[in-house]
Amino acid sequence: MSPTVPVYDLVGVGFGPANLALAIALAEYDEQRRPEDPVLTAHFLERQESFAWHSGMLIDDATMQVSFLKDLVTLRNPASRFSFLSYLHAHDRLVDFVNHKSLFPLRVEFNDYFRWCAEAVADQVAYGREVTAVRPVEQDGEIGYLDVVTSAGDVYRARNLVLATGLIPTLPHGVARGERIWHSSELLHQVDGIDADDAKRFVVVGAGQSAAEVTAFLHEKFPTAEVCSVFSRYGMSPADDSPLANRIFDPATVDEFYYAPEPMKRKLMDYHANTNYSVVDLDLIEELYRRSYREKVLGNQRLRWFNASRTVDVVDTGRGALVTVESMLTGERTVLDVDAAVFATGYRCDDSLPLLGDLARRCHRDECGRLRVARDYRVVTDECLTPAIYLQGGSTEHTHGITSSLLSNNAVRAGEIVQSLVHRMSSRQSVLSTAGTR
Repeated sequence: MSPTVPVYDLVGVGFGPANLALAIALAEYDEQRRPEDPVLTAHFLERQESFAWHSGMLIDDATMQVSFLKDLVTLRNPASRFSFLSYLHAHDRLVDFVNHKSLFPLRVEFNDYFRWCAEAVADQVAYGREVTAVRPVEQDGEIGYLDVVTSAGDVYRARNLVLATGLIPTLPHGVARGERIWHSSELLHQVDGIDADDAKRFVVVGAGQSAAEVTAFLHEKFPTAEVCSVFSRYGMSPADDSPLANRIFDPATVDEFYYAPEPMKRKLMDYHANTNYSVVDLDLIEELYRRSYREKVLGNQRLRWFNASRTVDVVDTGRGALVTVESMLTGERTVLDVDAAVFATGYRCDDSLPLLGDLARRCHRDECGRLRVARDYRVVTDECLTPAIYLQGGSTEHTHGITSSLLSNNAVRAGEIVQSLVHRMSSRQSVLSTAGTR
């Protein structure tokens, strides 16, 4: 083994909230580790130059959709120094937050909390490192290590690997990103390029929380411009955040979902899609309606609704876009000449398996072609592959349920992965020790 290649018990690809929670769980394990417990070394690789979480949608007044108690640690370790309450105390805002009487902080504040945590475990992460490949290292006919390779040619050798590369923004079929054609995730990075005095019209496509937030933001930021909201439903649907429905996000539900029959898994996802997918906070729906009604009374309708409609053509004009909207009820088409078209059309899971190259064929799939994932978030692989490959994110939704790509279960999942690693490393050390006495 080359002495220039660093070797870690775990190498993580991606450093968003999921792997940040894992880095914290590893740090806490190290602080509490007994002498007989294995030492775990870990390093995370992140292609961004610094920690950032949905930076293009950190609208000043946007709030979280989950309780602050579902932070990176509390549901696993309420006494953790990495909790959101510890962050507030460190920033002298704990009393102020308590007086605010809210479970839902501003999104910009929660992002700052994440950054505060990331700084505390900065020794575990290398930023500006884009992983381009994972290569097997064979020993005696078995794959004993995985070499994680970056675009700069750096190599990190891993006894185990965790992939948490996040979600990829998606645009409708036939729509290409342009100077004035954006995905909602880019909003704040792009919008300042438009002069508020010159802006005439915007179109926002989508029916979920992001679409509603973008609509409200543009309507307020450009006080003389028309904002057209286009969505295929008749109206925006409110998110179901009632207490009983929210149990779908409970850590215990992951167990129940994992071991449920496949038909029941599909039913649960269908039943509870309205807790997360293409839904909007009721307060925001009502605020948008108030604005629309007020404008109707005043005779200055800037907020326009194209419900039960879809975009059928989007042309980049260089200075903006021409968006053709078709009513799905009447077939009538309207061409909108806009300063910018914003598509809040969701995300797809990042399929990290291409990084694995030929190793991907050693990862087992089910009858639907989906990855087989063990309860501890480990990909089921050929026996000759000694390193474990863990997944964090939406690619485990079919096995572990709706929380897979959300913040709700980050803390508990991170602890479960650490427990799995400890068990595997202890077993490995035990085997090596036994072999050494023969």
